Amino acid sequence: MSIVTVYCVFADEAEARRIGRLVVEESLAACVNIMGPCRSFYRWDGQVEEAREVPALFKTTADVAERLVQRLSLLHSYDVPAITVWPIDRTLDDYEKWVARSVLQP
Repeated sequence: MSIVTVYCVFADEAEARRIGRLVVEESLAACVNIMGPCRSFYRWDGQVEEAREVPALFKTTADVAERLVQRLSLLHSYDVPAITVWPIDRTLDDYEKWVARSVLQP
């Protein structure tokens, strides 16, 4: 079983905390790390925008990642949330086993 990190950016810390806790409670992620606020520049509707956002890293299995992505998309306040899945090249065996035990089995 392999694990992945799902990266997602939220409008604010409250949203990141609410959604992060929920998906851990639902066993879609073993854990979530909510990072400090960042400054984002992006193009939206033909304009360059600037916003303060809160990134988060979710740890889950490759088998559950698509369900997590869909759930994050459903719960997220953005029309087009930034949600990406990053493969994990290497980790401790015990960590991988912990993640696998902590999420839903497909």
